[in-house]
Amino acid sequence: MADPRAGAEIPPAPIGRGPQIIPRPPIWSLGPGAPWPAGAEPTLADVLRAVPDAVRPIAPGEGDARPSAVLVLLTDVGDGPEVLLTRRSWEMRNHRGEVSFPGGRMDPGETALDTALREAREEVGLDPGAVTVHGELEHLHTAVMRSYIVPKVGTVAQRIDLQAQTIEVERVLWVPLAAFTREGAHRTEHWGAPPLDRTLHFFELEDETVWGATARIIFDLLERVLA
Repeated sequence: MADPRAGAEIPPAPIGRGPQIIPRPPIWSLGPGAPWPAGAEPTLADVLRAVPDAVRPIAPGEGDARPSAVLVLLTDVGDGPEVLLTRRSWEMRNHRGEVSFPGGRMDPGETALDTALREAREEVGLDPGAVTVHGELEHLHTAVMRSYIVPKVGTVAQRIDLQAQTIEVERVLWVPLAAFTREGAHRTEHWGAPPLDRTLHFFELEDETVWGATARIIFDLLERVLA
C-alpha cells in the first residue's frame, strides 16, 4: 500500500523531544492542529468550571478491557495552573519512559477515585488528604494495553515537592498548562491507512514528549476550557 504522505505538501513532523520511544508506523499523516488559540492561558478557575462533576458508571464494554484510573492533579502557583506528571522508568515492561499521570489498575472493590489516590500515594508520595476532588474527564479505552481509563481531576492548595516512591517512576514533573498551549506544542497524527487509521495527540514540552492516553486526556481538558 502506498504511503499517504507521498506527494503531499506537508512537512514531516518531528518524532518528538526527550527520550521517549514513539513507535510511529510506516504509514501516517499529519492531522489538524490545536483548536485553541496559540498561547492561550487558562486559569485554574476556568479549568475547574469546565470539569464535569458528575461521576459516570464504569463501562468497560466488550472484550477484556481492564478498568484503570489516573489522577489529573492541578495547582496554581500564581503564574497559572500546573499539572502533575511522571515519567515511567525504563525498567518497566510496558510504556517504558513514557510521560503519564499517576495511576494504574483498579483493585477489586475500589472505586476509580480510590485507585487514583492510592496510585498517586504509592508512586509519588501524595497524601490523599491534601487533594480536593472536582470531577472526572471523559473515560477512554487504549488499543494496545486494552485498558479502560477513568481520569479523576483534583487540586492541591500549593505545589508539593513530590518524589518518586517506586522503581516504576523515574521523574516527577509539575508542568504549566501554558506549556501545552504555546504555539507549536500540540499536533495530531493519523496512524495507519484509512478507514482503519487512528488519531493520536502529541504535546512537545521543553525536554519531553507527551503522547498516547496521557495526551488524549490533556487534550480533552484543554478543549473543554479553550475551544
